[in-house]
Amino acid sequence: MLLKTKRARFIAAASAMAMTAALTTGLMATSAAAAGQHNHDGFGLRLDRVFIIMLENHSEQSVIGDPNNPYITSLATEYGQASNYYGVTHPSEPNYVAMISGSTWWTNTDNPANRFDHTNLIDELTAAHISWGAYMEAMPAGDQLADYWPSSADPLYASKHDPFVLFSDIRDNPAELANVKPYTDLAGDLNGPNAPRFVYITPDECNDMHGGVYDAIAGYPETPCPYNNTNDDPFDVQLKKNADAFVHTAVTTIMSSRAWTRHSAIFVVSDEGDYTGVTANGGWDSPAGCCDSPVLPAGDPDINAAWPGGLYGGGLVPAIVIDPSGPRHYVSDVAYNHYSLLRTIEDAWDLPELGFTSDHEQVQTMDEFLTRH
Repeated sequence: MLLKTKRARFIAAASAMAMTAALTTGLMATSAAAAGQHNHDGFGLRLDRVFIIMLENHSEQSVIGDPNNPYITSLATEYGQASNYYGVTHPSEPNYVAMISGSTWWTNTDNPANRFDHTNLIDELTAAHISWGAYMEAMPAGDQLADYWPSSADPLYASKHDPFVLFSDIRDNPAELANVKPYTDLAGDLNGPNAPRFVYITPDECNDMHGGVYDAIAGYPETPCPYNNTNDDPFDVQLKKNADAFVHTAVTTIMSSRAWTRHSAIFVVSDEGDYTGVTANGGWDSPAGCCDSPVLPAGDPDINAAWPGGLYGGGLVPAIVIDPSGPRHYVSDVAYNHYSLLRTIEDAWDLPELGFTSDHEQVQTMDEFLTRH
């Protein structure tokens, strides 16, 4: 609590200066990336494959150590935990976009019509001949362009949690779009001869702790899953248990596959913190953040008229790094966010640094959790 209090005081005192600095840094960072800047901080770092499992709308304090998340907590205890890792902003969609492009592109909405015409991680991976696959639970097979499934009223799948279909150059390219697959394809692909090196996993809305599905959907025993009202109320307990079981199955699937090597890593993170109905924050519990989170003006229409202005981060979220050759029982309090994760991947594979990932003053790599040659 002391850390959060100090951070809040700092934000209140520095928001005006941060506004100018953030905009200036953003332009510099984007320009550097556009120029093809490479960084070799990852020299000697070996990452055969990267797996990301993305959870939803829960803070670090409501997940790690919670009795309804015993498996996720055990991973944090046994492997690496980034205890000072933040979402980039609120709500969901800009966090997913930031994680694969290095910027929110001035978006703070979940509008499924949003499109992003910017260089992204997939462009870099394709140029470097690094294979990839995105596995979306409950995404209708053969219909990667659906905004929701089965409906907007019961969005078990929602495109706001699938950033790949929000970028025009992926969306409009059938060869790239074919790499966005139903989650049911994961096990087969990881045990096949051409397992992807970059793997992104999005559970459905009942398994990622999001909620909001009010009807039973055939073939999905985790449904229904209403939104929770408070931490650890009956609905929240069920969401956490669902997520814990999903992560257990997904991690087991990865670790038991042919694709898993002693120099691969799994990152388990949430997009943003708790939704607790705090009006001034747009409903979110905390706007705390770091590492080039956006600075938004007072009364921003995407937040609330009561928003006082300042840093609009995504709050502290659970972040776990599983590297079988990396440190064990390791906790770091270095400030990280989704830009840090992206930069870690880019530097390890000698890719250009996109957007804010080139701001080395604020955005650090997460190499401390990983092994070198």
